[in-house]
Amino acid sequence: MEAIDYDAEMVGTVEVPERDRLDLDKLTGWFEANVQGFAGPIDYTKFKGGQSNPTYRIDTPGRSYVLRRQPFGKLLPSAHAVDREYAAMAALGPTGFPVPKTYGLCEDPEVIGAKFFVMGLADGRSLWNGALPGLGAEQRRAIYEAMIDTLADLHLKDPAAIGLGGYGKPHDYCARQIARWSSQYKLSETEPMPRMERLIEWLPTTIPPQHGSSVVHGDYRLDNLIFAKDEDRVLAVLDWELSTLGDPIADFSYLMLNWHNPADGRAGLEGLDLAALGIPSQDEAVARYVARTGYPVPPMDWYFAYNLFRLAGIMQGIKKRVIDGTASSAHAKAMSERVGPLVDRAYEFALAAGMPA
Repeated sequence: MEAIDYDAEMVGTVEVPERDRLDLDKLTGWFEANVQGFAGPIDYTKFKGGQSNPTYRIDTPGRSYVLRRQPFGKLLPSAHAVDREYAAMAALGPTGFPVPKTYGLCEDPEVIGAKFFVMGLADGRSLWNGALPGLGAEQRRAIYEAMIDTLADLHLKDPAAIGLGGYGKPHDYCARQIARWSSQYKLSETEPMPRMERLIEWLPTTIPPQHGSSVVHGDYRLDNLIFAKDEDRVLAVLDWELSTLGDPIADFSYLMLNWHNPADGRAGLEGLDLAALGIPSQDEAVARYVARTGYPVPPMDWYFAYNLFRLAGIMQGIKKRVIDGTASSAHAKAMSERVGPLVDRAYEFALAAGMPA
């Protein structure tokens, strides 16, 4: 299968489609009332990337901003939580953690038809391909080390000290996630999967002790970061929609899954000659994270099994909705083909973590 050029497909902006247009008069009024230093007029485009919350580039003669809004229409109560994204960035920014500058949150749907927030434009590099083609080995290593260090620094922040003490339940994170996705899987089950049943049975009885509680990003990966243009450091961490309080190792191991995901032009690294590319091995990456945080070396196989199980539960829900709806059978087939391999890989990691066969 030919790898997709995600840099070409997902980076940059396009003209705003008709269905995603905003009322610029109302939006200008909101900017004038809420954004310090704003001076219009507004010109705007839409970012290409596949965000669940539509995201726009707002250009004015003196400055550029980013506007991120909920989708229009009826939403599930906890979905597309732009107010939570805003709260995380507003709390982390003053600590020096790399997030975009926050300018304002609008919870009044009358302005543009949905809740939204405005942040600064992080003017840097968006990278999608984990192999980092076109860069030298030293640069690749520096980028991966910056990515690991930045996540470690997030996990070392004291949530209460930065105003996020009430951002979620700090303890039993994995237990809650396993219970949630076991339940969701059962509700969306489409055929018997004995290996999934075995994971549902085994995972909750073997959860490692949670080493501390921190803000967890929930979707920390290469393409949710912006890197500085002229140096190999993280300029901004984006997409805080899934952030909460929880187990930092669950968050870190989600990033480390990329070492086991196929190299298909996105973040996956499996099958690549990491040493030749200058990319840290899994063991080197874990050692760096442990050295920076002071945490004990985590049982990575268990956490990989857990993360793949969670992804299988998410995919099964999508698959069920496709089958129940009017989408093409080809789409349903594509979804069903993703669930099985995720379960199989989760099962293999669980065996490596000590699950009896």
